[in-house]
Amino acid sequence: MAGGGQDLGMRTVCGLGRRLQRLVGGNRSAAVPVRVAEIRPLAGARRPLVTDRLGDQRRGGARLDQVDGTTCGSAVLVALAAWADPAETLRLEGELGSDQAAGGTAVQPAAGLAVGFGARFDARQKQVHRESTRFWPRALGTSPWGMAAWLRRHAPAAGPYRVRLVDDSSPEDLTDAIERTAAALAAGRPVPLLIGAFVPRHYVLALAANAAGWHIYEPGSGQVRLVTLEQLRTHAVAPILGFARWHAVLLPG
Repeated sequence: MAGGGQDLGMRTVCGLGRRLQRLVGGNRSAAVPVRVAEIRPLAGARRPLVTDRLGDQRRGGARLDQVDGTTCGSAVLVALAAWADPAETLRLEGELGSDQAAGGTAVQPAAGLAVGFGARFDARQKQVHRESTRFWPRALGTSPWGMAAWLRRHAPAAGPYRVRLVDDSSPEDLTDAIERTAAALAAGRPVPLLIGAFVPRHYVLALAANAAGWHIYEPGSGQVRLVTLEQLRTHAVAPILGFARWHAVLLPG
């Protein structure tokens, strides 16, 4: 849907929710300065699972894609946890025992699967999916509030994240969401984005920004892809990320 093929005036489900928030509570976020919480430096020991390099993301001979149609959020959570805590990657690589792993639980591949990085990565996604959908139908994927709660409980090194709905039919609200996401990326903080059509459908992870645009991990393909700010503003990201509309962002608190 390149070139803004969708009606920019039609609000999505989350856009309607954001509009209601602003009507009831006022536009409080516009008055809040764009800040990103400080997180202790981890660069020396950090072993990120996905990098901001464009193209395929692979490790241990496995493509780093989502294991099934409901685990895009889980793949993003695993990538974010690995960015924050080297134990997450070490566990997937089989270099730590379960008592040393992040979260304190072992990754158990399903019976009959060869024990390797790909099997552990798939099993970890399924485990995270169970943990992040305790009060949500798993067939619907993971809610953004479930994503934020999982990070708080299981990946404290990533710091707190909060859900910010996006009304991408409002240029003002869209600009604010872009600026807040860009501030987080400039501070070196990955940012999960929820996209879709009229309803939310898919999570991706913004990793870095430069003059060309944002480098975004798309778990359906297991690739990092470039998205320009113009494409975000005009709902033209469907050929790149699979869906055109921006529903929500998880911002570091």
